[in-house]
Amino acid sequence: MSAGTFAYAVVVPTVGRPCLADCLDALAASAGPAPREIVVVDDRPGPRHGRPPLPLEALGPLRTRASVLVSGGRGPAAARNTGWAAVHRPWVVFLDDDVRVGPLWRAELAEDLLAAGPDVAGVQGAVEVPLPAGRPPTDWERSTAGLARARWATADMAYRLSALEAVGGFDERFPRAFREDADLALRVLATGRRLERGARTVRHPVRPAGPWISLRHQAGNADDALMVRLHGPDWWERAGAPRGRLRRHAAVTAAATAAAALALAGRPRAAAVAGAGWLLGTAEFAAARIAPGPRTAPEVAAMLATSVLIPPLAVGHRLRGTWRHRAARPLPAPAHHPAPAPGAPAHRGAHP
Repeated sequence: MSAGTFAYAVVVPTVGRPCLADCLDALAASAGPAPREIVVVDDRPGPRHGRPPLPLEALGPLRTRASVLVSGGRGPAAARNTGWAAVHRPWVVFLDDDVRVGPLWRAELAEDLLAAGPDVAGVQGAVEVPLPAGRPPTDWERSTAGLARARWATADMAYRLSALEAVGGFDERFPRAFREDADLALRVLATGRRLERGARTVRHPVRPAGPWISLRHQAGNADDALMVRLHGPDWWERAGAPRGRLRRHAAVTAAATAAAALALAGRPRAAAVAGAGWLLGTAEFAAARIAPGPRTAPEVAAMLATSVLIPPLAVGHRLRGTWRHRAARPLPAPAHHPAPAPGAPAHRGAHP
């Protein structure tokens, strides 16, 4: 691979979280070949006037290579598309704004990309999630730690620009930071090219979250419905994704619904049987979440409460996604390099 072919750009989507400054600072401080372009995509919704500036000063001497694009709050898939469509380097490296690259990350990235054969479309970096010492991790911390096992996570994922052009980039029908990376990877693999794991590593700290965070994450079940529609029911195996507990959630929800309906119909014994099924299923789910955790009073209380609410929420989001995406079709292959989103001008070395 020639020096010109090795040249790379970095794209970082953000909603302006404070962690962005640490991400950019770590990128600037890393040893090794510097990116030729750095595109920070501001995906904050609403008007730009009066918005706090993004901390580009954290890039230090790399600030002159930085651009800020605006994607209008359309989600991380759209933000990354806005970013990669504006670069002109053979490789595009996607970083999340809450990761920290290591002191040798740029040098390790160079080794990963130089080792990639012509049939390799992308190279994934390893993600480390530091967990607390001296106690078992909470449910939220264990969930975040799952990033270390995820395939093709865009927390640190390098793609050839030609591979992104061939499939049209990310599918913007995925509105959250969930499944959009697996969808892209499956479409790239379908072109006959390979994806590999590299040797470089980033750290992904566990960000603070409230006790109800697991409820908000159930919206991802709607995205799973879109994945089934686009890639078939076996996409889990091909993407190396955990299957989850949706079938159990459906059974528990059905038992609760049956218990309520039977009670209203004046059939108390049958209602009691269905209610017992709901109780047993809920207790098993709560125990599975409590047992590996720290078992503090707040954690146990949160697990008990959310274990009651998660099954119907998960089922409801899955049904919503199935209906919403009932006519979804795979993205057509683009005829040309997509242009940046309308109203998203670049600001070289300046704040939006």
